[in-house]
Amino acid sequence: MYQTVIGLEVHAELSLDTKIFCGCSTKFGQEPNSQTCPICLGLPGALPVLNEEAVKYIIKIGLALGCRILPEARFDRKNYYYPDLPKNYQISQNYLPFAVDGYLELPPSQKKGTPIKVGIDNVHLEEDTGKNIHSESGGREGYSLVDFNRAGIPLVEIVTRPDMHSLEDTESFMVSLRNILLYLGVSNCKMEEGALRFEASVSIRPDEASSLNARVEIKNLNSFKSVLRSLQYEIERQRRLLSGGEIVSGETRLWDEKEGKTLTMRVKESSPDYRYFPEPDLPPVVIKPQWIKTIRAAMPELPAERLRRFVKKYHLPPYDAIILTSSKSLADFYEEVVEGFPDGKHVSNWIMGEVLEKLKERKIGIEESSLTPASLSELLNLIKCGTISGKMAREVFAEMFATGKGAGEIVKERGLAQISDTRKIKETIDLILKKNPAAISDFQTGKKKVIAYLTGQVMKETKGAANPQLVNELLQEALQQQ
Repeated sequence: MYQTVIGLEVHAELSLDTKIFCGCSTKFGQEPNSQTCPICLGLPGALPVLNEEAVKYIIKIGLALGCRILPEARFDRKNYYYPDLPKNYQISQNYLPFAVDGYLELPPSQKKGTPIKVGIDNVHLEEDTGKNIHSESGGREGYSLVDFNRAGIPLVEIVTRPDMHSLEDTESFMVSLRNILLYLGVSNCKMEEGALRFEASVSIRPDEASSLNARVEIKNLNSFKSVLRSLQYEIERQRRLLSGGEIVSGETRLWDEKEGKTLTMRVKESSPDYRYFPEPDLPPVVIKPQWIKTIRAAMPELPAERLRRFVKKYHLPPYDAIILTSSKSLADFYEEVVEGFPDGKHVSNWIMGEVLEKLKERKIGIEESSLTPASLSELLNLIKCGTISGKMAREVFAEMFATGKGAGEIVKERGLAQISDTRKIKETIDLILKKNPAAISDFQTGKKKVIAYLTGQVMKETKGAANPQLVNELLQEALQQQ
């Protein structure tokens, strides 16, 4: 048997208005090469100036991941040639990053009752590269273009230790890390815009082995699904090689989404291959303890803290709290609903049931939905006060979700208000009993199940508008008097 060993390098673009070393805009989707200047184009004589906000953001990330913030950080030149790299080197960090020696504790899963800690080797800051755009045609007609709008966007790289041993661990880590970045407000993590990208390293070894085999790094991973599919393929490929007595070579492989397999790209690089040396145009960044203290004091509540608070404050089972805090926008939505309807567990049931079901159907997040916390609170209050039944509420909710209308507005428009008028319900019961004399006889001979039938007839007569609990009570009274 073999053990899988997985590590990740995570790149997240920081949500800042300007680039890391110049004042160019970072706005996504603009005309190609319209957000550039001599600095981010690497023209001779142009000197970089560090964006202070980028440093604040990376210290936040380091603190959130339990890292040690180094008192002095330096930038280095990572030298390699590629068309999207205008200077033929990337300003990055190799020797003295901002944060080191941290960890991310994954929430316990159903399979593994105890939480897993994934070590964070370092968190460093670098500039993003440009973007190559390739034509779909090949041969002589094929061409490639370069858009440098992305070059110089502040990019944080988070390097894990090889502490993940399954696809489940890996997925949990990616989701948890993305959630932390969103809670911190340091990145929008929009993978479709390239704001969150992954490179995975994987090796396998016999269960009894203590040393790691050569690792394979997989690039071109632009979604959680791609990471997991590529790892699954690569794990199976390496197992076949080892089982056949062959050796797994250390290399960089490219994930081919269409073919569903990894392809050899090049022999795995090491630090010497990049010829790192200190960046001469940027001085060291001195991080004073007071600055760290100030940044820590301004940190928002993080997912793990919020999870514990949800369990304690709203008396939720841990499972509910894990689901609700798995997305900042969903957790915010939940708390706003509870403000208008102070029953934490009941609200949780609705969100984890009807709300998440609709979101899954539409393949959207709660922030993209037209459903508002105020409208869901209103719906739950209408149920509580008996204005509508639980069955009606689900019909109303479906229309709320589809149209964005309020619950009260829909109930009024469709005349769905539940009948709780005792006189009206008694009149309907009298009518149903007159039509069903045999049912009365059955009740008198001890056949109690007839009550359910008669209740259904009353609900049918009122088109589901009668309060079913009140119907049941009044119907039993009426039958007793027969």
